[in-house]
Amino acid sequence: MNEILQYTVQGLAAGSFYALAALGLAVIFGVLGVVNFAHGAVYMLGAVTAAVLLDTLGVNFWLALIVVPVLLFIFGVLLERVFISRLIALDPLYNFLLTFGLTLLLVDLVKRQYGVSGLPYTRPEMLSGQLQVGEIRLPTFQVFVLVFSVLVCLAVWLLLTRTKIGMIVRASTEKAELTRALGVDVNKWVTPVFGFGIALAGLAGVLAAPFRAITADMGSSFIIILFAVVVIGGLGSILGAVVAGFLVGLVEVFGQAYAPALSQIVIFILMALVILLRPAGLFGKEEHA
Repeated sequence: MNEILQYTVQGLAAGSFYALAALGLAVIFGVLGVVNFAHGAVYMLGAVTAAVLLDTLGVNFWLALIVVPVLLFIFGVLLERVFISRLIALDPLYNFLLTFGLTLLLVDLVKRQYGVSGLPYTRPEMLSGQLQVGEIRLPTFQVFVLVFSVLVCLAVWLLLTRTKIGMIVRASTEKAELTRALGVDVNKWVTPVFGFGIALAGLAGVLAAPFRAITADMGSSFIIILFAVVVIGGLGSILGAVVAGFLVGLVEVFGQAYAPALSQIVIFILMALVILLRPAGLFGKEEHA
């Protein structure tokens, strides 16, 4: 029983990275209709930026949780203004190719600058060790990642459901044309929403920095699983992205524990089952299927 509880916490912690990044991907797709293939590279960039800031300026993990998402928000705003906005009216394939090319560029730049062996990142001392909960010992950092991610997801949910900005973003996500017809300038929110989605991916990268190897290729496998998360949750569904993120984390960890040879395949088997039963995903709309 204790073993199952430990795997559950580990799975939810692993799912936290997917939930945060998929949340950003879902917001971007919902409002812009852009399938951002560079999301995995931005996740990698978040981790690399945190490591570089620590090494050069002494920016610790706690400060990096604020500084890096802000930097990547600015990066996302510039990216949307300079490139994405010019292709938004064209076939979605153009933006897919653009973000795919951006992925290759970012990965190559990081490899050239920092090599392929990875960057070190020391886990904050207060998050080292384990927490004793009854008879169960849980890694402190994983518990922190889980709690922090849930709080961020709740904050985003409150932003989307309790504010005027959130109402506009949700309306744009679900019925963009109808929202425009009601006199709302949807285009005004496109740039900050894109930057916000990029910032969430960067935040996931900062959380991953003390937890996973920081390499230029760390986003490659991440983006594949991330798309599986979005498909399972439902394209454009914000709630679906979060729920599916945690679900995939659980599947991944339990798969590694009980069927290591099939741990990655299990995720895609889950995706296939969801598509068979609900082509639009767990929380998706039929028009996005």
